[in-house]
Amino acid sequence: MSYSPHTAADRERMLAAIGVESVDDLFADIPAAVRATRFDLPAPLTEQEVRAELARLAGQNRIPRVSFLGAGAYRHLVPAVVSEVIGRAEFSTSYTPYQPEVSQGTLQSIYEFQSLICELTGMEVASASHYDGATATAEAALMACRLTGRHQVAVSTAVNPQVRRVLATYCAGPGVEIVEVPADLSEGRTGLTDLEAAAVAVTDDSACLIAQQPNMFGGIEPMAELADAAHAVGALMVAVVEPTSLALLAAPGSYGADIVAAEGQPLGIPPSYGGPYVGLMAARMESVRQMPGRLVGATRDGQGRKGYVLTLQAREQHIRREKAASNICTNQALCALAAATYLSAVGPQGLREVADLSATQARHVAAAIESAGLGERRFSAPYFAEVAIRVPDATGRHAALAEQGIVAGYPLGSDYPQLADTLLLAATELTTDADIEALIAGLESTR
Repeated sequence: MSYSPHTAADRERMLAAIGVESVDDLFADIPAAVRATRFDLPAPLTEQEVRAELARLAGQNRIPRVSFLGAGAYRHLVPAVVSEVIGRAEFSTSYTPYQPEVSQGTLQSIYEFQSLICELTGMEVASASHYDGATATAEAALMACRLTGRHQVAVSTAVNPQVRRVLATYCAGPGVEIVEVPADLSEGRTGLTDLEAAAVAVTDDSACLIAQQPNMFGGIEPMAELADAAHAVGALMVAVVEPTSLALLAAPGSYGADIVAAEGQPLGIPPSYGGPYVGLMAARMESVRQMPGRLVGATRDGQGRKGYVLTLQAREQHIRREKAASNICTNQALCALAAATYLSAVGPQGLREVADLSATQARHVAAAIESAGLGERRFSAPYFAEVAIRVPDATGRHAALAEQGIVAGYPLGSDYPQLADTLLLAATELTTDADIEALIAGLESTR
């Protein structure tokens, strides 16, 4: 879009229309002590100089040659068809498609996305337009509060700490109390949510219990038992899942989850230095009117032709701002389209192969480290595609390997002080045997 500056006369007319004498008057409510009066901008550059400067800055990026980083964001192969589809002009939209007459392509893509998420999670209804998995989880907690009329949320400490921080921010405003359920992190223990502690923490005041599957340490939680503990006191079960794992693990709908939240990044979206990502949310049909996000439904027009429209819009902010299920949802349709395209391209069998390869390579990583005498598994519970390995001087060696171009997973000590000697290593279908050999050699060199 071209830039057309206003003339001095234009500005004078606008100031007169709103009843102020100068542009500075528009900022009178901002304290002078924090008001910027000037910006130290660099001298102007020619196009050639700008290109050279941008190239210099880009050269400072350090792209690792080997990475075992996970902890919520995962490297997966993104089929070429994904970028081809999302790059088509028909799907470019700046905001929610409120006018179905001109938005059938976008509406249908969201509808297909919702249908695929329902199939993947085993739930009855899915919504779109959540920023990411963390905000979808926080929205799920607030949804549970509205459904139950309660204002307390129990969350396992085995849920990703970044997700829990977002949850705390969301709950602070409406005054929702957060109760933490400890995970069993003692040496040689399971690394899973403590079932007895969960039964005590979830009370008649609790709106929901939030648990992650697989959990932060890669362990496979007893989700059915956790759901039973929540339901025993009339609370809801919120399952935070890694979508790829659902090709191998039980669907949340089968073990009693009431609301499902997830980060959709593993489904056709590259890690991209932190975003943009897409949050997934699914639930049971009886709770749909308290579900945040966008809902697309299929219908027929006056001539009997199938069409797609936004439905149950009375839940949304553009109609009932004060009583809306959420006021901060965004469109995210392009990322949702990427996820739908990915799932359509790989299909059920392909997704299972991705999950299977990821789980297999994670076991190869653990076995290679243990057989080389470089570390050992921290927890005894079954795991999916991430494994916590106890390594002497974990933080120091993680930094040393980074200098070699190897990201040796995620140092758990940054979030769990009692796990300062533990690295969380993730594997996907892109993890090669050569990558594992490089990791072993790097750990050997830092003994």
